Amino acid sequence: MIRLALRRSASKNSCVKPARLLTAAFLGADSPQQNSGSNINVRCFRQIPHPPSDKSPLNHHPQPTYHLSSSLFMSMASEGEGSSSTPHRHTNRLAMERSPYLLQHAHNPVDWYPWGQDAFDKAKNEDKPIFLSVGYSTCHWCHVMERESFEDEEIGKVLSDNFVCIKVDREERPDVDKVYMTFVQATCGGGGWPMSVWLTPDLRPFIGGTYFPPTDHARRPGLKTVLTRIMEQWQNNRPTLESSSERILETLKNGTAVAANPGESPPAAPDVANRCFQQLAHSYEEEYGGFRDAPKFPTPVNLMFLMSYWSVNRTTSEGVEALQMALHTLRMMALGGIHDHVAQGFHRYSTDSSWHVPHFEKMLYDQAQLAVAYITASQVSGEQLFADVAKDILLYVSRDLSDKSGGFYSAEDADSVPASGGTEKREGAFCVWTASEVRELLPDVVEGATGAATQADIFMHHYGVKELGNVTPEQDPHGELQGQNVLIVRYSVELTAARFGISVEKANELLASARTKMAEVRNSWPRPHLDTKMLASWNGLMLSAYAGVGAVLGDEALLERAVKAANFLKEHLWDAERQTILRTCYRGDEMEVQQISPPISGFLDDYAFIIRGLLDLYEANQQPEWLQWAEELQLRQDQLFWDEQGGGYFCSDPSDSTILLQLKVDQDGAEPSANSVSASNLLRLSHYAGRQEWLQRSQQLLAAFSDRLARVPIALPEMVQALMAQHYTLKQIVICGQRDAPDTTSLLAAVNSLFLPHKVLMLIDGDADGFLCQRLPVLSSMSQQGGVATAYVCQDYTCSLPVTDPQELRRLLLDGTTDVHSE
Repeated sequence: MIRLALRRSASKNSCVKPARLLTAAFLGADSPQQNSGSNINVRCFRQIPHPPSDKSPLNHHPQPTYHLSSSLFMSMASEGEGSSSTPHRHTNRLAMERSPYLLQHAHNPVDWYPWGQDAFDKAKNEDKPIFLSVGYSTCHWCHVMERESFEDEEIGKVLSDNFVCIKVDREERPDVDKVYMTFVQATCGGGGWPMSVWLTPDLRPFIGGTYFPPTDHARRPGLKTVLTRIMEQWQNNRPTLESSSERILETLKNGTAVAANPGESPPAAPDVANRCFQQLAHSYEEEYGGFRDAPKFPTPVNLMFLMSYWSVNRTTSEGVEALQMALHTLRMMALGGIHDHVAQGFHRYSTDSSWHVPHFEKMLYDQAQLAVAYITASQVSGEQLFADVAKDILLYVSRDLSDKSGGFYSAEDADSVPASGGTEKREGAFCVWTASEVRELLPDVVEGATGAATQADIFMHHYGVKELGNVTPEQDPHGELQGQNVLIVRYSVELTAARFGISVEKANELLASARTKMAEVRNSWPRPHLDTKMLASWNGLMLSAYAGVGAVLGDEALLERAVKAANFLKEHLWDAERQTILRTCYRGDEMEVQQISPPISGFLDDYAFIIRGLLDLYEANQQPEWLQWAEELQLRQDQLFWDEQGGGYFCSDPSDSTILLQLKVDQDGAEPSANSVSASNLLRLSHYAGRQEWLQRSQQLLAAFSDRLARVPIALPEMVQALMAQHYTLKQIVICGQRDAPDTTSLLAAVNSLFLPHKVLMLIDGDADGFLCQRLPVLSSMSQQGGVATAYVCQDYTCSLPVTDPQELRRLLLDGTTDVHSE
């Protein structure tokens, strides 16, 4: 039997938070199971100190005996990795899929299936256990396990002969991923990707783990050993495995339930917010910012909470400290190696406390949330640095993660083939530099610089480039960055200029010129794999980013890109006939948008993130069509996911019998919880659509999470912001004026220049039959004063006297002092 054994290990590619690795301990094959009552005594395999990846997709569909024509196979299975002119020895069902992650496994000698009824029927008909492997296409340790095990002929035969093997891209099927990751975390003390779980034919998990090496390593079992032991147990001890699995599943159902007690109200917002601040302050790392030593993640949800907390506590020492924590963290990240100084954008996380050496993967959801965080920092601080970083993030996304249809791709991998040659991919190869490469590229002597310094001298000083590389062995345990430099800003431009006796303007010009030259050279290097899957939820986050940054900066190009993204969502990821959001679509071989059949229906986060994006887009360009679609989507979300008994939303369709746990995610992590976002969406929509039931539903949602909010609000900083918005009530800022008229634009710009987390913004242009006037008839009584654009600020059914001067509007919004009249 296999008993539980737990061990922590730092992860090179840990997901969302540093994953604990799973390592297996074996008793004799015939040893009795040690089980006590309802305690979870499940089989847990822990892994070798190779950490699981940072994030992952769910994918399963392999089968070496599934024969496809070579032409079909090459067109279907080449996505993201370049096509091959040489037929592969093996081709399985995954060659018919569109997920880049599944396609990476299309030529394994494993009889892979995708998640679906065909696989389930095979397991039941042949009475075999299921091997479920979950990952995503830019997951480093997923690549390692494929190379070591899934490409191995012997392991492939054992898997195919004795198990029904299912591959899942967790980004396609987050519902499947959440269920089995909950099992792995509960039974193994941690989790990560790749995730490896063994299931009964009725999909109940009985053994789980993450990465396994192919063979035994020290005292840790390899995949071959694990498979052998599981086969033995399935044959000789199956009833025990199945009964244990049932008990565990029942325990997980009870332990993961989130529901409000009858008549329960949300906890007091000021108390919860203060506790959340104190918990974040306790974990804050003062020297470099962030909330742990290492690895260190950006956690935009924490930073946005801190700035929202400051907005209602500006005069207190706690409020000032919260703002300092957020701004310092954002500043140090912008200067660090986690920020790509040559080609923009942010990497997934830092392996050290100083934000220097990152895990080089780039995720769309990070870019979206960080763009919003940086533009917010520019609003509250007035510092140009933060606005510049926000623009740079969107420059990267527009250039490298954008599809011509208007959609956004999911990620860029951390690994690529080094420019110096070879066939083996290395972490960070596309992003690091040797000193000799920099000197060769930037050889010109700078006129007037002390010591006949070259452009390379100035660049290397500013960005910490060293002759022998600037990555220590501790930062590079796998030896992939020896002699390489990860660019990190070591000095201010002023200090760099003074060091070489040149003007600040000249230094800025030289550094910008150097970055441009390096970007051009880097574009000729072998690029990392690009995951061209376009996810509804992450595209919704990106829609918010373009709308928000565009509104603050008054940048029409960014606003046009936001509209293009919204149109993409409506055209390609909205099934109008079924009134259903679709989870994902894909880039085809001819650069066209493709869909699988049947398509994957959207999950809660797809609806919530798109609704938020549409509300943000409306506030950015005041086109009511986006409000109308947001209202439609919210009504559909309520129908599909709302829990009438306990309150809150289920993450997936509760009618899907293949999803064994109906979960409500209670943590804002790398992405905000969809329930957290929905709490804010409902509140905002209640003001836009005049639906009191949505205000009540938002309160019921928050009540369902009361226990979590009261005890550990640090786990739900996004939801704490929604709770604060409920408490402080939203200001309704109504601008009466002609769309695009200069006076209207000036008032809108005054609003957008400020960080106002508790507001809704409306434009009334005289159309009494428009969406807003139909939903909120009182707006028809508001009009321009003296023929010029006019603003009204309303709160708690009381409105300010009309304001026509942008500066007066700013003052009113900042301090709230004005004469008022009842609505």
